[in-house]
Amino acid sequence: MEIKYTCFGILVKGRVFLKKKFFALTPPRILSLGFACIILLGAFLLMLPISNVDGVQLDFVDALFTSTSATCVTGLIVVDTGTHFTVFGQVVLMFLIQIGGLGFMTMATLFALVLKKRISLSERLILQEAMNQSSMEGIVRLIRRVLIYSVSIEAAAALLFTIRWSFDMPFIRALYFGIFHAVSFFNNAGFDLFGHFSSLTAYVSDPLVNIVSMLLIIFGGIGFIVMADLVDFRNRKKLSLHTKVVLSMTSFLIVFGAIVIFVFEFTNNKTLAPLDWSGKILASFFQSVSPRTAGANTLDLGSMRQASQFFTIILMFIGASPGSTGGGIKTTTFAILIMAVISMIRGKEDVVMFRYRLAKERIFKALTITFLSLMLVVFVSMLLSTTEDHNFLMILYETTSAFGTVGLTMGLTADLTVFGKIMISLMMFMGRLGPLTLAYAIGPKTEKELYRHPEGKMIIG
Repeated sequence: MEIKYTCFGILVKGRVFLKKKFFALTPPRILSLGFACIILLGAFLLMLPISNVDGVQLDFVDALFTSTSATCVTGLIVVDTGTHFTVFGQVVLMFLIQIGGLGFMTMATLFALVLKKRISLSERLILQEAMNQSSMEGIVRLIRRVLIYSVSIEAAAALLFTIRWSFDMPFIRALYFGIFHAVSFFNNAGFDLFGHFSSLTAYVSDPLVNIVSMLLIIFGGIGFIVMADLVDFRNRKKLSLHTKVVLSMTSFLIVFGAIVIFVFEFTNNKTLAPLDWSGKILASFFQSVSPRTAGANTLDLGSMRQASQFFTIILMFIGASPGSTGGGIKTTTFAILIMAVISMIRGKEDVVMFRYRLAKERIFKALTITFLSLMLVVFVSMLLSTTEDHNFLMILYETTSAFGTVGLTMGLTADLTVFGKIMISLMMFMGRLGPLTLAYAIGPKTEKELYRHPEGKMIIG
C-alpha cells in the first residue's frame, strides 16, 4: 500500500508540475493561441464559395496561407486579391488585417470598453505582452489612444485616396479602394486590389498616392507608443528615450535606404531608368519605406539589381519599431546592437544612447532576438532551397519578407510548393508574434536562479 500510495503521489505531482510548467495559459501562450484561432477562422471564411469570384471553394492550404498573411499583416499572396476574391472575401481580408495589425486583444478591449466592462488584471497582463510594454501602468489608456489614432489616420488617408482614385474609377469603387488600402497600408499589410499582382506600380510617379502611402506605412511602423509621446510633446516638452531612438533610427534607415536604392537602380539600370527625376526620387523613397514591413511596391522587384535586392533583405530583417503593426527584429534592437559594437570598439563598459545608460539585460535581449531571428531565417531558407526550384537569393528574399511580415516578393510566392506555403505561413506567424514571445509560449516557465556559477575566462576573436 505504501509503495502504491507513493507512486500515486508522484504521478499526481508530476501532472501538476507539467500543467504548471507547460500547459499554463501565460500571456505569450494566449497571444499565440488567439492569433492561431483568428487565422483558422479567416481560412474557413476565405474557403467559402461566396468569397471567391468563380464560386468554387478555395484550397485549404491557399486559404490558410492567405489568412495567415492577412492576420500577420504580411501581404504575401498565392492568389490575386483584386481578381480572385469577391467583395465579401476582400472585406474578410480587411477585417483580418485590422485585427492582426492592432492585435486581437486590442479589439477585444474595444468591445469591453464599449460595453463598459472592467478590464481584469489577467487581461491587462496580456495587453502588456501584446503591446510590448514593460509595465501595466496606463495600458488601458494606451489602448484607447491606439484605437483613436488608428481610426483617425485611416479615415484621413481613405478620404485622400478616394479623392485621387475618383478620377480613375466610379466614386463608390474609389471609396471602397480608399478604405481598403488605408487599412492595409497603415497596418503594414501590403494587400492591394489593383489586380494582376501589380501593387502600386501604375502610380510610381504619382505624388499623392506615394506620399500618403509612405506616411501610412511610417505612422503604422513607428508604433503607437511613439505616436502618443509625440501628441503629448506639446505639454511635456520632452520625448522619451524610446521615441528618440525610434525616430532617429527610422529616419536614418529611410534616408540611407533611399540613397542606396537610387544609386544602385537609377545610375545605370536600363529597366528602371525611363522615369523622370521626380519619379526616381519617389520610387527610391517608397522602396526604402516599404521594407519597414509594408509590402507594397512601385517598382518591379524582379528587375532590380541583386545589390538592391540584398539590401532590401537587410531592411526587411530590421523591420519596424516595437508596439507597431510591423515585424522584424525592430529598429530599437538594431540601434542597441550598433551602439553596443561602438561601445566595445571604444573600450567603454556602458552602452549609452542620448545620455542614458542601457541595462545589460536590454543588450542581452537585443542579442537574443537577433540571433534567434537570424537562425530562423537561415534555417528556413536552407530548408526551402531543397524543395523550391529557384535561386537562393529569391528564396532568402521570400523567407525574410515572411519573417519581417513585409510582403515583398520577387515572384516566388505563386510558385511555392505545398510544403513551401506551409513553411512561409509558419514564418509569417512566428514573425508576427516575435521569436522571443514564441519561445516564451513554447518553453516552460523558468524559475529564478538560487545560485551563480563561478566566472570563467575564454578567448574571443
